[in-house]
Amino acid sequence: MDVPCVRVPREEGEAARQRLADADLIDDDYELTVEDGSLYVPVADPAAVPEDLEVVSRPLEERETQTTPADLLGFEPSYERLGRAALIDEDDPERARAIADAIVASDLPLETVLNKASKVKGETRVRDWELLAGENTVVVHREYGCEFLLDLAAVYFSPRLATERHRVTEQVSEGEHAFDMFAGVGPFAIPVAKRGAECVGVDVNPDAIDYLRENARRNGVADRVTAVCEDVREVAPEYADWGDRVVMNLPHSADEFLESAVAVAGDDCVLHYYDIQHEDDPFGPGERAIRDAAEPAYDVTVETERVVRSYAPHELNVCLDVRLER
Repeated sequence: MDVPCVRVPREEGEAARQRLADADLIDDDYELTVEDGSLYVPVADPAAVPEDLEVVSRPLEERETQTTPADLLGFEPSYERLGRAALIDEDDPERARAIADAIVASDLPLETVLNKASKVKGETRVRDWELLAGENTVVVHREYGCEFLLDLAAVYFSPRLATERHRVTEQVSEGEHAFDMFAGVGPFAIPVAKRGAECVGVDVNPDAIDYLRENARRNGVADRVTAVCEDVREVAPEYADWGDRVVMNLPHSADEFLESAVAVAGDDCVLHYYDIQHEDDPFGPGERAIRDAAEPAYDVTVETERVVRSYAPHELNVCLDVRLER
């Protein structure tokens, strides 16, 4: 089957391979191939490959020698990958230990295994973790060409929203004013700034703001990202009428902050409003809340209604892209 690959001259192959490995972009299911003086490196996420590298599609042999955790366990374990960490959710300590040992012993490029030890809790939405392998809870996550340093024990981060964040980022134009009301370590703010926007990111978690500033520096956008550690309701008046785009990714309680979002909105502003609602009416409550907050000062147009993912039985995590025009 055809596989997305980076093609480079053979003499430049090792340098390119190392760059892709450092970015955690190599697809370990396929073999590297040399043909006609070029090296072909299979990549898992072609959209995240640096622009100076050529991406092509071509047939590659599947790698037969890779040992997976399932090979060692006899069953397929469930885990998420975040950088070089595997995140599992196991109540049975013996099963959790067996999975962690198998992940580390496999050929996967994973060094850390963390088991969820609590629900997301508190105003900062962090959770407790049990460290089963590795040195600590700090990871480096790469997503669509951006790099994020974060400590999972100190900040909230969901790798499952990568596609959704990229969807929003692709709508941004150079020179925009973007306001991220619950910015975390910057998974919205950093790629938006890389598109040429000026971005303000607000969060009540001081650890998240520290990482946001560091990630802005790592990604070369420190001059376009303003990080503010404060309740966004206190910050919003300072940016009245400023925003061309407002991101509200706090789906359990975003409606409580709509007054502040409307205050930030300029004459023509797109609001990305995240919500969790019952599948019978996933978008209606959010739209009604936005209209109650914005009308009649703004004309309100719902441009997109999107199901981001299933959240719980009969509950959906959704996004409404809403245009506010004064």
